[in-house]
This record gives sequence, C-alpha cells and structure tokens, in this order.
Amino acid sequence: MNINSVVVRGGGDIASGTIQKLHRSGFKVLVLEVEKPTSIRRNVAFSEAVYDGQTVVEHTKAVLVKEKNEIIKAWEDNVIPVAIDGEGELINIIKPDVLVDAILAKKNLGTNKEMAPITIALGPGFNAGVDVDVVIETMRGHNLGRLIFKGYALENTGTPGMIGGYSKERVIYSNCDGRIKNIKKIGEHVEVGEVVAVVGKQKIRSVIPGILRGIIRDGSIIFNGLKIGDVDPRLTESENFNTISDKARNIAGGVLEAILFLANKRNNI
Repeated sequence: MNINSVVVRGGGDIASGTIQKLHRSGFKVLVLEVEKPTSIRRNVAFSEAVYDGQTVVEHTKAVLVKEKNEIIKAWEDNVIPVAIDGEGELINIIKPDVLVDAILAKKNLGTNKEMAPITIALGPGFNAGVDVDVVIETMRGHNLGRLIFKGYALENTGTPGMIGGYSKERVIYSNCDGRIKNIKKIGEHVEVGEVVAVVGKQKIRSVIPGILRGIIRDGSIIFNGLKIGDVDPRLTESENFNTISDKARNIAGGVLEAILFLANKRNNI
C-alpha cells in the first residue's frame, strides 16, 4: 500500500518528535490538538501553534488551521497543519492512511482500528492488535521505541526517567489549584529552592539546580499535583531545551518503522 497522509493526535514534545520525523520523511502530517494544550517543553512542541498561530521546532514550521482547504494549503507550502480537534472529527474528512495516537494520556481516549488502514499508539493504555495495529513502548530503558504487535506497553510507574543522576527531583509539580504566573523562563538557570512559578498564592520552587527545560504556559489554570515544569541538571548541555529529546527521537523512529513495516507487509500479502 502507498502511504501519503498521517494524522497525529497530540502535539506535545514527545509527539512532536514523531511529527517532525514523519514530515521530514515526506509524509503529509496533520496534527490534532485540544483547545488548551498543556505542554511543558513548549519550545519543542507543535501544540504551541494553537496559541500563537504558528510555531517552529528545529527548523520545521507548523501553522494553525481550521478546515480542509487550509490543511491542503499547508501541505502544499511544506508546513505542518495543526487543528483544534480533540474529538478527531477531521479524521473522517481527511481519511488518512495512518493514524498515530500520541496523546500520551496513559489510557485510550477513543482511538480505534477503524480510523485508518494503519493505526499506531504511543505508550500504555492500548491493546496492540485490538485497539490499534501497533503500540510503541515509551518507557525509558532497554525497550524504548520497541514495536508491540500484541498486548500492552509497560504501565506508567509515575517515576520519571533518570537524567544527570536525578529522577523525580527534576520534575516540578504544583502543590495547589489556581492560575500559574511564571517567574522563570524556559532556558534559564535555576538554583535549589529558587521560585520558578506562583500558583494562586503558593510559590513553586525547584529542588535541584539546572536549566529550566520546560514550564507550562503562563496564565494556565493549574490543579494540585499537575506537572508544570522540568529541570535538566546537565549544565553542560544548556541548549537541550531547544531541541527534540533523545526519548522523542527514539519513539519517532519506532513509529516510522511501524508504518514502513506494515505497509510493506500488506503489499506482500
């Protein structure tokens, strides 16, 4: 079968690794997002186009669109269209060759095999072979990026992967409900105990030193326990906040492999 168009549900930083790789590989990619995305690593998330009308991730441009004609125009201009469509209504209009669920909600929010000839999902919550054709492992470690054709990806442990000797310490969570006011900007250096944001009247502090790799958009409505920021302790790699992560690139490779594998397999049937 010939693969031309791909719809990706979700435009966060992990999804954006896949989006960019598929776009650069020659596929026509459409990104579907919710009305108010809550991406943390916003410098490398195509979801930011929802707020700003357009965004660029590693020299790859995305633009906000509303209808089919605008989607086609974006493809003709070699840019990535991003549409606000959390329910996936455009899937039936575009009729893509491939659907990738990259929402990373850790549960299936409605994606099924009837949505496209090839269906792929990232991470836990999907039964490969039942909900979708292939699930891509998203847990850091030996199996990251692995293709799963039967069963589930590893369950979410709730513990972030180790970077620079830190795991859960590098992730910043809100300790209350309210509207966030960012004090620090993405890319800035933070010290232990330094205030990075204020939610309501509560000051949110970093517990490790490093580079603020990501923080949720200023003015967002926050709830207690929500992940709002990410600190990279590796001071020698200070430009990482502007580039797609190793994890996202690995998963993207798995998605590309899955598409080519299934397309070739079906051509040989």
